[in-house]
Amino acid sequence: MAPLPQVTALRKAQGREADQEDEQPLHVASRLHAFNRFELKYLVPVEQAAEIRDELAERMDRDLNSPVGGYGVWSLYYDTPQLRFYWEKIEGLKFRRKLRIRHYGDLDGVTDESAVCVEIKQRVNRVTQKRRITLPYGVARKLCDGREMVEHSPRERAFIHEVLELVIRLNLQPTAITGYQREALVGRGADTGLRVTFDRRIRGRDRDFHFGTAVPENRFTIPPHMSVMEIKVNERTPHWITDLAARRNLSLIRVSKYVQSIEAFGLAPRSVFHVNEADYPPPTPTEQSLPQQRSAHDAPLKAGAQ
Repeated sequence: MAPLPQVTALRKAQGREADQEDEQPLHVASRLHAFNRFELKYLVPVEQAAEIRDELAERMDRDLNSPVGGYGVWSLYYDTPQLRFYWEKIEGLKFRRKLRIRHYGDLDGVTDESAVCVEIKQRVNRVTQKRRITLPYGVARKLCDGREMVEHSPRERAFIHEVLELVIRLNLQPTAITGYQREALVGRGADTGLRVTFDRRIRGRDRDFHFGTAVPENRFTIPPHMSVMEIKVNERTPHWITDLAARRNLSLIRVSKYVQSIEAFGLAPRSVFHVNEADYPPPTPTEQSLPQQRSAHDAPLKAGAQ
């Protein structure tokens, strides 16, 4: 079978760039970033998450990019029409990948010039690997949606071609958006490889895939009174972190925000990776907190644009 015209064009471009690569200066700045780490996830009530965050702050520093109250994280996930990446996660393949475009901050005023990250997140056994490049939103859409080559430096060449090859070969298309508010802490001293994040108001949608959509149909995919705490380390989890988790009776949970969105909108059957709202009912409201609790409980589905 003859290769697709887009694949043929991609291979020709690769050949031309290989011939030109040695002519490029070595000091050209790269927008590419890659890192490996282990991740542990816990599902905790928002109130308890705040207590844990305050306790961690005694031994950790606030991420310089994490203001008080946190920052927004929005991700557009790509998948095949048959949801290949979703099923690889469900089946627990030792090697699996996901492609996404990620925006940090509020979505108000997002334009084609806004900075986003095109990211390949993959799992190799127990290690999570991330490789990403920062691009203007319009350029990222040209690469992932338009399936077109975009301008890049020699050091970014392999990654750009990998993204383009994935999109073309697997016929990837926008599938789901996830969004949440994140607070992040980073280790200090001997714990410099440690990072702990708290994600709350986790929601998603299966349509309106442009980040700049005025009134998108977001819905909570994890109960709004719960948050996801993630411990991320380069090598080994510090003993005092595991002691904290044991003392507070935290239980590891397998949860994927992408999987939550896919299953919450009925795109696939619910699995062991799905957080069922009935398993995490909101706390019994007290007389003083009754109006606030009702407000959160009455809107478990539609979360609004922000």
